Amino acid sequence: MANGSRRYPIPAQRFRCEIEVERSRFIATVQAVATAEEAQSFIAGIKAEFADANHNCWAYLVGPPGSTDRIGLSDDGEPHGVAGKPMLTTLQHAGLGDTAVVVSRYFGGIKLGKGGMVKAYTAAVQAALTKLPRTERIAWAHLELCFDYSLLAPLQQRLSDFEGEELASSYAERVTLELRLPQEQQTGFAAMFRDLTAGRGELKKAAD
Repeated sequence: MANGSRRYPIPAQRFRCEIEVERSRFIATVQAVATAEEAQSFIAGIKAEFADANHNCWAYLVGPPGSTDRIGLSDDGEPHGVAGKPMLTTLQHAGLGDTAVVVSRYFGGIKLGKGGMVKAYTAAVQAALTKLPRTERIAWAHLELCFDYSLLAPLQQRLSDFEGEELASSYAERVTLELRLPQEQQTGFAAMFRDLTAGRGELKKAAD
């Protein structure tokens, strides 16, 4: 991973896992979220789905793994600090970014005490994250290149070295190529392109 802020693991899909502690059911639902608004929408949906649960506690972090600048948490009526905080801490130490989790609790009649609840909510999140399918969030750089025809084949052969993908092309007096590649590859690719074209190629950020 060349740059943790630009490429990091996230949940590949919504995932759910249930554990039981002293007859209480703890149902953890995990999903990737790109913004705080998306996290809140996900949380609202789970709370509606499990409206009959005693508590729907939640935590989220938006950004790279361990991020602390865009986070949220709630104990949803449980004693302060026994659910949201340990859930968030578990997320922050899991190596995941852009992730939200809701743990829905159905009380089983046996009180767990504050320490027991911390352990139970932590265990519920850990159980889900252990089995969670993961994918990778990549920040892409979109570039537009203009160069001589004779360099098309050599350039295409080098694209895979930088994880580049062709998006569009046009052919006039020169070749114009639109492509994307991971942001951390952009500096190295630009240097290669400059050398390949002997400084006579054009490279710029592609228009949105």
